[in-house]
Amino acid sequence: MNVHLVDGTYELFRAYFGAPPAQTPDGCEVGATRGLGRSLLALVRREGATHVAVAFDTVVESFRNELFDGYKSGEGIDPELWVQFPLAERMARALGMVVWSMIEFEADDALASGAARYGADEDVDTIFLCTPDKDLAQSVDGDRIVCLDRRRQKVLDEDGVLEKFGVSPASMPDWLALVGDDADGIPGVPRWGARSAATLLAEYGRIEAIPEDPAEWTVKVRGAASLASNLNPALEDALLYRKLATLRRDVDLGEMPSDLEWRGARRGELETLCAELGDAQLLERVPRWR
Repeated sequence: MNVHLVDGTYELFRAYFGAPPAQTPDGCEVGATRGLGRSLLALVRREGATHVAVAFDTVVESFRNELFDGYKSGEGIDPELWVQFPLAERMARALGMVVWSMIEFEADDALASGAARYGADEDVDTIFLCTPDKDLAQSVDGDRIVCLDRRRQKVLDEDGVLEKFGVSPASMPDWLALVGDDADGIPGVPRWGARSAATLLAEYGRIEAIPEDPAEWTVKVRGAASLASNLNPALEDALLYRKLATLRRDVDLGEMPSDLEWRGARRGELETLCAELGDAQLLERVPRWR
């Protein structure tokens, strides 16, 4: 079997900025939720997914906010999008999909944990991590656990990670720590760019393995002295950034791969939700009911 693990929060954001706006009779914006429903249905109708779980950031904050004040939060999210977070989870459940609601952890942690757990199951052929988020590249393993950008229909396997980022999946947290990640509020180390980080991590693997003295570096990097002078005093910060960028693989998900089988939408729940959303057309798209 193939398993599709979907970043539901990303899909909701994508729908919010890509789907047409729509309002309920009382004026609430629900266009993103309606777009999310169509996207999830397309996953099983057109893209052939049979075993699906959808992870959501039920709240944006996680344990990482306790580690670093600058880490991403819900501040600044458009209220018209924020109000659709619970609707999005209801939509995925009403469509009959397994939903992972993350509070202490993040949706990415759930996906990484699912990939680690189901990747050890011999009945699973391929795990598709349905997200373009570069954080999940650290979970890629050969061509068995891959990232799938559904919008571009591009698959990123282990060779693809190396080609795109210049490092192996195992070094992605270190790469993100050095380069930074604006989406997650990780500032990175000054003057360290994608190329310099990739060159040194391809050679040394981990941040702490990079020699303090750039004269000892066994690879040539432009501006080596400046890079070292920025990294050495910031090593403790860089290791914290790596901890922030490292996805947890121990989230207690509960479901076995067979539990993710999509058996159809839940008629009563979906009819009620679609009535609230003013979206009777979505019901016509459902290919199977449970």
